[in-house]
Amino acid sequence: MAQKKLLLLSTGGTIASVVSDEGLVPGETGEQLLQMLGSVPYDVTVKDILQLDSSNIQPEEWKTIAEAIYRYRNDFDGIVVSHGTDTMAYTASMMTFMLQNINVPVVFTGSQVPINVILSDAPDNLQLAFAAAAQLPPDIYLAFNRKIMRGCRSVKVRTTAFNAFESVNVPPVAAVTSDGFTIMNRRPHHQQDCVLNTRIDTNVFLVKLFPGFDPRFLQAMAKHDCHGIVIEAYGLGGMTYIRRNIAAAVGQLIRREIPVVATSQCLYERSDLTKYEVGRQALVEGAISAHDMTSESAITKLMWGLGQGMDVAAITKFFETDVAGEVTLN
Repeated sequence: MAQKKLLLLSTGGTIASVVSDEGLVPGETGEQLLQMLGSVPYDVTVKDILQLDSSNIQPEEWKTIAEAIYRYRNDFDGIVVSHGTDTMAYTASMMTFMLQNINVPVVFTGSQVPINVILSDAPDNLQLAFAAAAQLPPDIYLAFNRKIMRGCRSVKVRTTAFNAFESVNVPPVAAVTSDGFTIMNRRPHHQQDCVLNTRIDTNVFLVKLFPGFDPRFLQAMAKHDCHGIVIEAYGLGGMTYIRRNIAAAVGQLIRREIPVVATSQCLYERSDLTKYEVGRQALVEGAISAHDMTSESAITKLMWGLGQGMDVAAITKFFETDVAGEVTLN
């Protein structure tokens, strides 16, 4: 059987970092990562497209990554993207929208410890990512600590531990166990042409409510060219309306054609604006429910939707649409 042809796109991150006088900085190339990994049962091609700490990866870099994946998608059986952990969930979520109907498995991975450090988690994560890129159906994935997660459902939940990422509100797609590489949660793949669309609007805000939050801050955002807001509300989506009326401020924004998406500060389970009065008031004012989406997926979906010129009504409908498994609608 012929070896699977895989592409490694290197973007920097901890996995490729080296010691400097200023702290750890990306310094290893993709070829060096592959050499330190050792023998792999795949035909791997390497291309370095960035060399950045992921805290410095921003929308301009998302476009670079998406364009590289799109350019090479038909030349390989799978693509692995090595990436820093801090913003990897944001990048993987955005690729879900920029590369809809991707026709090849794309697997993001990184590490908590540089690959050149003894006992690093990097070799295991890279091996896992290559295995996933060789065996899984087309989609955007994130591979870490023996688990494969859907990219748009992944969240970094630990700063130093090796199990840094969790799959939120859906089970992992696959895992490595004593039985080997086991696929557990396969999403149906529909054969459609992959579309590259990197148009996004970055004039958005992600706001976390706290007791005492002044709704005037929301109005200040609108005055400073804000085009959309995701609010991490309380519990199922509750928003203050006594003294500091957040719900009324949301309504004012909606009437100014600034969509406001309500998600939960709770990492797991859904938002539901219909259950409590504090949620219903926001719903009546026009707040858009994110359901069980992660904040990373909600903000990137909002950026992408606004980039297509969607108005409030269209954004509302868009958030009631499951594009690539990022939300559970029932």
